[in-house]
Amino acid sequence: MEFRQLGRTDIKVSSICLGTMTWGEQNTETQAHEQLDYALDRGINFIDTAEMYPVPGNPKTQGRTESYIGSWIAERKNRDKYILATKVTGRANIYWARDNEDVTRHTPAQIDEAVEKSLRRLQTDYIDLYQLHWPDRNIPAFGAHSYHDYDADEMVPLEDILGALNRHVEKGNIRHLGISNETAWGTMKFLDLAEKNGWPRMVSNQCVYNLIARRFDYSLAEIAMREQVGLLAYSPLAMGTLTGKYDGDTKPEGSRGALFESFMGGYWAADEAWKDCNRTAKALGLTPTQFAQKFVESREFVTSNIIGATTIDQLIENIDAHNIAWTEDMEKQAHRLHKTYRCPAGR
Repeated sequence: MEFRQLGRTDIKVSSICLGTMTWGEQNTETQAHEQLDYALDRGINFIDTAEMYPVPGNPKTQGRTESYIGSWIAERKNRDKYILATKVTGRANIYWARDNEDVTRHTPAQIDEAVEKSLRRLQTDYIDLYQLHWPDRNIPAFGAHSYHDYDADEMVPLEDILGALNRHVEKGNIRHLGISNETAWGTMKFLDLAEKNGWPRMVSNQCVYNLIARRFDYSLAEIAMREQVGLLAYSPLAMGTLTGKYDGDTKPEGSRGALFESFMGGYWAADEAWKDCNRTAKALGLTPTQFAQKFVESREFVTSNIIGATTIDQLIENIDAHNIAWTEDMEKQAHRLHKTYRCPAGR
């Protein structure tokens, strides 16, 4: 297992991170614990979750993923063996996440509530990496291909957001801070505020990244390298389309594509691109999963590749896919695919 520096901290995380967003919807508590045990046995020391998980979000299941992890923490009593990351929900009409049924925002009061609830569900007294799941600003995100400006007066000031997070770092509730689905402007503003106020720096940016969604390359990758705000890449398999399981005419029973078709976003419309990726993998002597997973891990600006699975067999395949060597032929084909299709899917 390869380990990489988390930002400018003294923490090293495995280049594979265990994602958890299906736990509590597609996975039971027992299955979640089984995946956690297996991942740690394979050398993974990085676990990522969020207060809104599982997805798709709804009031009946919100927080269940953290609770599953919390029961595992209580049973195993090995909290010092891994790095635990979670997230506070961004601006959205997710009224059920807060006690007063407000829409979720990054106000200091809502951040305080979210941190305390996550700590209770996780049954821990500290979170290693606490992330803003997506910006409080009303910006186009999650697959939008064009920019539309927003009323800046409606955003919670970034100073208020970072100041509130800093107070939790000072209390010891949080060790380090990260962002997710953040823009280049937002990333640099947070870094500037940290420098000016002596507050913690953002150490990572969790964004979608895969063979057919590579917009991180265009500006955020340079920030990742120059400022050490590395990418925590999610959806490396493009919602499963880069596994080959959707190449046929029917969606496998029990798959996310069959259960939550609308949640797949723009990937259905990008079928020409992901089918080409899968054919290319086979021509290279690889499985589609190997090609997709190793591509993400091979990027120098990636701190960790967040894998997710609904079965142990899938988890094994995802971890094993990182064991291959990335070659020049693979790089040439990944470049050809990007030149041909650019970024047909945002998530």
